[in-house]
Amino acid sequence: MEINPYAAPQAQVLQTTSQDELVRKEHINTEATIKSVGILYYLGSFGLVLYGVGSIGMSISARSDASWVGILIGVVLLAFGIGQGIVAYGLRRLQNWARIPTIILSSIGLLGFPIGTLINIYILVKVSGQQGKFIMTPEYQRIIAATPHVKRKTSVVVWVILIALIILLIGIIAANSYRN
Repeated sequence: MEINPYAAPQAQVLQTTSQDELVRKEHINTEATIKSVGILYYLGSFGLVLYGVGSIGMSISARSDASWVGILIGVVLLAFGIGQGIVAYGLRRLQNWARIPTIILSSIGLLGFPIGTLINIYILVKVSGQQGKFIMTPEYQRIIAATPHVKRKTSVVVWVILIALIILLIGIIAANSYRN
């Protein structure tokens, strides 16, 4: 057999993957889902706080005998909004203490039939399942710290669907504002 001096080198490259990387890659989708729920809760928190402050402000400016009801509703909405914001913070940082409040909030969200029910069933499955329990432990926090280079790759199909939904939403808003 003749050796070709112009051939590319034939070295074997060993790829070593640590146990932490394997665990992180196995759980990365659930991790991303739980963090996404945190974003969803931040949005809900923002809406509740905004609505609560608005309700308090409108009730104070009304100066009627029944304005205390509006103030009470505003305070309750404000409290729920702040609480949901705190839970969102915990979810985004994968803190174990955020699991129980998330389960409670998702259980309440089951009443939003049909879309809210489906979304909250999914949240309950992810947060209370085996992977969700593990992801929110100090051991998994250590794995995240040891593997910062492991990232979730979003599929091109997901990006196309997201862009299509945004375009559809903009179209619906534009058509609705044109009609009015």
